[in-house]
Amino acid sequence: MAEPAARVTGAAVVAAARRWLGTPFCHQGRRRGVGVDCVGLVIAVAHELGLSDFDITGYARRPDSDLLARLAHELMQPIDPAAARPGDVLLIAIEGRAQHLAIRSDLAGDPAIIHAHAPRRRVVEHRIDADWAQRILAAFRLPGVAQEEAD
Repeated sequence: MAEPAARVTGAAVVAAARRWLGTPFCHQGRRRGVGVDCVGLVIAVAHELGLSDFDITGYARRPDSDLLARLAHELMQPIDPAAARPGDVLLIAIEGRAQHLAIRSDLAGDPAIIHAHAPRRRVVEHRIDADWAQRILAAFRLPGVAQEEAD
């Protein structure tokens, strides 16, 4: 896919992801308001913003950790997790393995994430507490997203 004409900001990624809040969790789902999973949320936001046309199907409900990490490294720009800003994508451990993706956001100035959370059965946004922080394995920037300065 060609590089977008104008670079997309992290704020635009967050705004697009927030439009999915409340969408029910559905394994391999890709339809806002109908159903989406964590991988589908990142893919759908990238599609909406013209950042990628990549998609993948046929994966297990518990993703292959090695494949998920490899694809994240191939399709996005790895960054230091400590430098992740709103709009970046976080690779998160579930039960000790890389099995979840979330989009970094902010809530009232606090680091937060937007993700399709199976236990809550929908797309949610919440602050990154100590438990979530220790699960962050890696961070990535979607291709075509402008790096923004920290406030």
